[in-house]
Formats: sequence, C-alpha cells, structure tokens
Amino acid sequence: MPRKKKMLELTGGGDDGSTGLLGGGRVPKDDARVEAYGTVDEASSAIGLAKALSSDARVKAVCEELQRGLYAIGAELGTSPDSAKAFATMTVAGVQRLEEITAELEREVTMPDQFVLPGLTPASGALDLARTVTRRAERRCVTLARAGGIRNPEVKRWLNRLSLLLFVLARYEEGRAGRAAKPARP
Repeated sequence: MPRKKKMLELTGGGDDGSTGLLGGGRVPKDDARVEAYGTVDEASSAIGLAKALSSDARVKAVCEELQRGLYAIGAELGTSPDSAKAFATMTVAGVQRLEEITAELEREVTMPDQFVLPGLTPASGALDLARTVTRRAERRCVTLARAGGIRNPEVKRWLNRLSLLLFVLARYEEGRAGRAAKPARP
C-alpha cells in the first residue's frame, strides 16, 4: 500500500517563537505581519462558517469568492518585504469587484438606518462575526502599513470594502430568511 504524502511536516522550527515567511525569512510569531495575516485567516474561517450555515446558493458563492480573496491577501501579507512584489495579487479590479457585489445586493435589500443587533439567523450572525474580524484585520494591516510592511494600498482598500459587503450580505441573508434587522436601541 503506498504511503500517503504528509501535508505538513513537523519540524519544530517554530518552537523558538518564530515562523517562516513565504519567499524566505523568519519573524517572531507576534510580529505585526503575522498578526495581520493571522487575522485575515480568522476572517476567512468566519466566512467559511457563514458559508456552511447558509442554505442560499448565492451567499455560498459570494462567501467562497471572498475566501479566495482573503487567501490571496494572506499570501501577500505572509511574505517578507523583499518578496512581497512576487506575491502581490490584490488590484484595483479586485476592489471594484467587491463594490459591484455590494451594489447588487444593496438593490435587493432594505438597509437599516441604524445600528442592528447581529444574529437573527445563524448565517447572518456568522457574517457579522466575519465583518468584525475583517475590521480587526484591517486595523492590523493599517499598523503594518504604517511601519512600511505593506506596499500595496489595495490590500487595505479591499479589506475596507469587504467589511461593508459582509454587513450587506448579512442583511441579505436575514431578508432571504424573512427576518427584518432588529435595531440595537429598544
């Protein structure tokens, strides 16, 4: 019987508190770069939860597209500054794509005119969680950019557009389920 190839090999290389970057180099695990791409990974996982909880094919397709975008951003963030250009994939067109999806959904959803309580449905609650994690990822990227660690401005722009899209997608999910957004104030 042939042996299965191991996806990851235990090397113990991170036991010293450092991690490897794409394209070479190592940084401490609490480095601003690792915080940024780690939070992007968290956002993708939260979107994956929303995708799994939704029964709507459109929501699932949008979520998967968003996860692929976050994967690309994670790769871009997970490189050393010297190698970043080789992994830079986020473009103006990527930002415009999020704007298009948001506009399409906004035409179909009655948007609330005040803050809302998340969690009217499991999927919308997961989308709102993904939105808040995305906002944190954006803050981590702003910190990294101020330190000169991000050279591609489209990364921050894409994350900013993503959080709005996730808010709209959560309201779409609630509307699809026949639930109207609940205002935060009584």
